[in-house]
Amino acid sequence: MSIKSDKWIKKMSKDESMIKPFVESNIRQDVVSYGLSSYGYDIRVSDEYKIFTNINNSIIDPKNFDDKSFVNFKGDVCVVPANSFALARSIEYFKIPRNVLTICLGKSTYARCGIIVNVTPFEPEWEGYVTLEISNTTPLPAKIYSNEGLCQVIFFESDEDCAVSYKDKSGKYQSQTGITLPKL
Repeated sequence: MSIKSDKWIKKMSKDESMIKPFVESNIRQDVVSYGLSSYGYDIRVSDEYKIFTNINNSIIDPKNFDDKSFVNFKGDVCVVPANSFALARSIEYFKIPRNVLTICLGKSTYARCGIIVNVTPFEPEWEGYVTLEISNTTPLPAKIYSNEGLCQVIFFESDEDCAVSYKDKSGKYQSQTGITLPKL
């Protein structure tokens, strides 16, 4: 297994539509950076959010998730309440090849502000918009800037195809188009 470079990511995105839309360089002037980097791709957060609220005093149950636990928000800046979180989606749509696995990590600009971004690995042959979980670990509200970088995807390519891909097992989050809540 090897980590893939910017040249490989660019080729796969152009030839195989692995990332759409694809930004060929790292954009960083007056924004949290996004686009192609040396060994990864910095993805952008869209302007659609689901902000966690405890107004209904619900219990979080991944087997029976109540969508009333969130308030929908659309805008240029999302304010995540103190010690809370929000869900969002990527601007980019991904189509992961059968012999590739990705890991996604938060960007240092947000991490240094107490913002943790959690994204599960993109399994072989998974495709869709990425649902992003943004945790504010601080005792203060925190701003997230829409249409700017939020996290970086690192691509690992295996020497051989996997026996069973995410597509083969009809994964429940396959081809998701918006912010996708937990499913059983």
